[in-house]
Amino acid sequence: MSANTVVNPEFAARSTEQVACAHCSLPVPAGLIEPGAAAQFCCHGCRTVYEVIHSSGLDRYYALRPADSSGVAPARTTGRSYAEFDDSAFREMHCQAQPGGVYSIELFLEGVHCAACVWLVEKLPLIAPGVVSARLELRRSLLRLTWDPGGGALSTAARALDSLGYSPHPARDVAKRTIRRREDARLLVRIGVAGAIAGNVMLLGFALYSGMFAVMEPQYQALFRVLSMVLTVVSLAWPGSMFFRGAWAAIRTRTAHLDLPIAIGLAAGGVAGVVNTLLGRGEIYFDSLAVLVFALLVGRWVQYRQQRWASDAVEMLYSLTPSAVRLIEGDAIREAPIEVVKRGDLVEVRGNETVPVDGDVVNGESSIDQSLLTGESRPTHVAGGDRVCAGTINISSPLRIRVTAAGEETRVGKLLRIVEECAARPAPMVRLADRMAGWFTAAVLALAAITVVVWMVIDPARAIDNATALLIVTCPCALGLTTPLAVTIAIGRAAKRGILIKGGDTLERLARPGRMILDKTGTLTQGRVSIVRWCGADWARPLVAAIESNSAHPVARAFVEAFRADADVSLKPGGAITTLGAGVAGRVGAREVCVGSAAWVRSRASREAQGIASHVDQFLSEGLAPVLVAVDGEIVAAAGVGDALRDDSRGALDWLRSRGWGVELLSGDHADVVKRVAGDLGIAEQDARGGRLPEQKLEYVRSAQSAGDAVMVGDGVNDAAALAAAHVGIAVHGGAEASLAAADVYLNRPGLTPIVELIQASRRTFAAIRRTLAISLGYNLTGAALAMTGILNPLIAAILMPVSSFTVLAMALGVRTFGGRR
Repeated sequence: MSANTVVNPEFAARSTEQVACAHCSLPVPAGLIEPGAAAQFCCHGCRTVYEVIHSSGLDRYYALRPADSSGVAPARTTGRSYAEFDDSAFREMHCQAQPGGVYSIELFLEGVHCAACVWLVEKLPLIAPGVVSARLELRRSLLRLTWDPGGGALSTAARALDSLGYSPHPARDVAKRTIRRREDARLLVRIGVAGAIAGNVMLLGFALYSGMFAVMEPQYQALFRVLSMVLTVVSLAWPGSMFFRGAWAAIRTRTAHLDLPIAIGLAAGGVAGVVNTLLGRGEIYFDSLAVLVFALLVGRWVQYRQQRWASDAVEMLYSLTPSAVRLIEGDAIREAPIEVVKRGDLVEVRGNETVPVDGDVVNGESSIDQSLLTGESRPTHVAGGDRVCAGTINISSPLRIRVTAAGEETRVGKLLRIVEECAARPAPMVRLADRMAGWFTAAVLALAAITVVVWMVIDPARAIDNATALLIVTCPCALGLTTPLAVTIAIGRAAKRGILIKGGDTLERLARPGRMILDKTGTLTQGRVSIVRWCGADWARPLVAAIESNSAHPVARAFVEAFRADADVSLKPGGAITTLGAGVAGRVGAREVCVGSAAWVRSRASREAQGIASHVDQFLSEGLAPVLVAVDGEIVAAAGVGDALRDDSRGALDWLRSRGWGVELLSGDHADVVKRVAGDLGIAEQDARGGRLPEQKLEYVRSAQSAGDAVMVGDGVNDAAALAAAHVGIAVHGGAEASLAAADVYLNRPGLTPIVELIQASRRTFAAIRRTLAISLGYNLTGAALAMTGILNPLIAAILMPVSSFTVLAMALGVRTFGGRR
């Protein structure tokens, strides 16, 4: 709530002594405190989960959980039956048969946030019959569940997870993830073998270096050389083969790639070493080659993990859409998998549930929250004949909907497909190291040729050895490690600051100014309906909190949240009647209370306190929705309801503009509301665009890319396609899961201040990369000069090459990327 929009500052500051929830440790609203109770709870979900954990003997969860409750949300239980999990169509699509008559499934869990959650979820076999094992991956919140159908139904395990506060969703593309896991395992085996070989070859190398200062028996020297050769040939032929395949692909496609100079150096060193070992002469360099293969494989693993993270996030998009519907067949209603629903079917959606399909309302009347799909911050009233879309939330009354599209054919499904296509596109900018590979290869080969020609004149016997030494010592190990190391360290430090980055190209884009396009709802504003202004009788606040306490409407929740400090547990509402699109009326104690729209409340009240009309006019001029409060027939207060600006929005945008960034506003909310917000934030009117549908946002971002780097910042499903299509997509704290998966960056802290930190750190990171690249090139030039002059010997090479890598590592660790205190 911004400071310039609150008339009564004491209203926001008023507080009482806080009582912590026994489950999530968040403050308990005053209206929910039970005097004398041993445990207090902030919501029904936390109470349910707490009772399940204690009744199952899993109290140790609370000892394992971090003491800091920041980032923890109240437990959420849906109470669903998950009957669709037992359907044969569901099993065929999502489950895999395993030996012994058991089945396995991968489930995405909501609400996973710490290692204690992993401990609790993996105790599932103790509380759910038939579950054989449960293994949870914390980073992706992905559970691999194995169960015996003869011992218990899958729906029973799903209900057990839900009762613990972890709503399960079936994960899609299981086969594709299985293939990637096998690829990752193979690469890890390669790294392990390369590391073992490098260690053993280095030990043999130390023995040979010792022989340079003392006499070594010829037979032992030959033995050590042969052993080094055998081990290194194995390293080059198996773990290091991926660099030769990459180099051959670069040659065939005529594209520069860092694998090309790496393969040349490894091949030259390997061939020369084998020839010299068999002939019993010259240098072998096997220790340097073995260490090179190991170090380069580690760097390649770091890059692959970044790519896997982005890919896994996109695959989780479809796991977050509803997997079941209430299908109406005659007079019966059954839960069925979304996969069996077809056009023309009739489904039921109850209050506070997500709409699973696109369709037309056949029966019922309710309010729909479309904020995540369209960006509209206010609920929309729907009735018979109105069209509703999958992904929106039915706020109040049950609706019966005739299906027009389901699954991937829905509007949100098509948006998510665009997200997937955009995320799969190749990075538009090749890494700096790869751009240098072509020139680097040509320069090294030219220097090697010059070395051969010159030494043929000086000493023909040393010409080939010196040229080979040059190719080996200039193998770009440090060049290949610089970018992945610096980027990985920056990404790790960003994660500690609550900024999750999926790839290094994101930092590269943000290191230079461009166009920053921001959504309004949830990005620049709080993203939820709140009581921005209150004018009138303060004594009416407890009455309003009481009458609204049993409603799920966003305005009702806003009143309950705003008046927590004023809530009186002794006040009990009775006979409350909600009128859709108007308000709520009923008795609180001995008083008649009515809260709702101005026209509706005035039609039910006989008197109005002085000044209420002027406050209503003022609210309307500020873009706020007026809500009136009447007690015993007299209108005694008015509230201005809206979506308040975040406190740091103006300061963050001013900083961006001062650094050369162009700032624009792109929203699905009403154009007039968007223009007023733009004026408050200093954004020019021509740069503020409202009333844009998700498809229109996508087209605008694509057109903006032609003028330079376009950065999209948003939080809803309506932003997901634009986030994925932009050069950099940033999802803000509290956003929809689809937007988090589509974006390149997720801000785990509220506000726009993390964007300022992100851009500052991106500039520092790429400045550090340029410095380390310069240092690594300096090492290569030094090594080339020593080789060309004939000074380089095995001992100098063995010292120079690891020192180069360690220097790059030290510089990457030492750079101040995401520094300072939080």
